Amino acid sequence: MKPTSTDPLAGRSAEARAAATVFQPGVLAGKVALVTGGGTGIGAATARQLGRMGAEVVIASRKAANIEPAARGLSAELGREVLGVVADVRDRASVDALIAATLARFGRLDILVNNGGGQFLCPAEALSARGWDSVVATNLTGQWAVIQAAANAWMLANGGAIVNVTMLSRRGFPGMAHSVSARAGVEALSRTLAVEWASRGVRINCVAPGIVASSGMRNYPEGAVDVQTLARIIPMKRLGTAEEIAATIAFLASPAAAFLTGQTLTVDGGQSLWGDHWPIPDPEPLPHVELPREWWEEP
Repeated sequence: MKPTSTDPLAGRSAEARAAATVFQPGVLAGKVALVTGGGTGIGAATARQLGRMGAEVVIASRKAANIEPAARGLSAELGREVLGVVADVRDRASVDALIAATLARFGRLDILVNNGGGQFLCPAEALSARGWDSVVATNLTGQWAVIQAAANAWMLANGGAIVNVTMLSRRGFPGMAHSVSARAGVEALSRTLAVEWASRGVRINCVAPGIVASSGMRNYPEGAVDVQTLARIIPMKRLGTAEEIAATIAFLASPAAAFLTGQTLTVDGGQSLWGDHWPIPDPEPLPHVELPREWWEEP
């Protein structure tokens, strides 16, 4: 399978192209990287970026329809094999098989990008037990399962870099109570492991993307998200690109971040600093305000 263009970034924005080409080509030569959720969106952009930097790349997804064409396409782009593995992070046996396949093919595992996950928009009061459990199982327990398997199989003995992709959580995330709880858990887990595993040569950090114009947007029901107006709630007045998130992940995985661990880098165009996007209706009338006065003060 040949790339349809000599430039796989043809048609991407200037920001995306700049982010994808900022690193030295051989900086990760000799390293092996595993990207979960690597068949689409941020995961695919990250796999491409790490491959361009010289790493051997494994991508994983629970959907063969996502992972198989992505593995073929990325292999064609990079001129060497990108191994695609079908794996479900909610299944410990599947996770173990993924790590075993990576080590069997490449003999090492230096970089883990925990990008696999999923969620859906839902007010908290309408969340079903099944919906909550499924999202937490994927976005928290699943990420831990991959981290633990990679650490026990390779990294605790040989060192490595782990990057977990989370979400904006500092202000809460109305409509995503299930996912923001899980992602905040991953960030707390990462800070904890950063201390426990520092002396073993393992660095672990998080990237919290803001609103990104990626294929993941198509997973939301039509009408639930108005992509064309989302820039209004971002100070930079545009959406991020998958390549910009991938560049941040690549930085954290690279030697440039060798003294950086236990951190969460927010990449959101300033969104978390400003504005609101969850409407809260005003009561009618608004409560009357009485200014208090001590009994001895003059009226």
